Amino acid sequence: MGHGGNVIDELVTDHREVEEIFGRIEALPTGDKNRKVAADQATMELVRHSVAEEEYLYPAVREHVADGDAIADREIEDHSRAEQIMKDLEGCDAGDPEFDRLIGMLMTEIRSHVVDEEENLFPKLQAACSPDALDTLGDKVRKAKKMAPTRPHPSAPDTPPANKMMAPGAGLVDRMRDALSGRGKKA
Repeated sequence: MGHGGNVIDELVTDHREVEEIFGRIEALPTGDKNRKVAADQATMELVRHSVAEEEYLYPAVREHVADGDAIADREIEDHSRAEQIMKDLEGCDAGDPEFDRLIGMLMTEIRSHVVDEEENLFPKLQAACSPDALDTLGDKVRKAKKMAPTRPHPSAPDTPPANKMMAPGAGLVDRMRDALSGRGKKA
């Protein structure tokens, strides 16, 4: 899938990519080491996606959408739950019985979050913002994802301005750790 376009197109593409990774996990037998590789790939994508949403999407929702504060707060709570699951999953091997429970919880949480965003939040944002504003937001989200962390940091700030200051440094450290460890690469 290609990235680009407005913020909604960009984030929907991310959603489809993560769902494809989830499908690969579900297709592999319990205990297969490639389930962990795919779980790491999903985590990397989800963390980058979440950080970008928290930096740019949710502030725009707060500003432009009716009841935006409540909507953004709920979305951030969803992210916090998913991030804690990903943090717990980080310490599990594919053969660990806890791995299957946690990956199942993560998939359920993310799938519910995706449906909510695509059926509720995105249509409201599209109705409230001009096409140019949505395009600009898409550019900001893409740039944020390039600098974002790739590992869960549940105690990190999730609202501006602190999240915008912390994410690039954490992202650099995470990408270095991933490169050195081979995290997210096929075994």
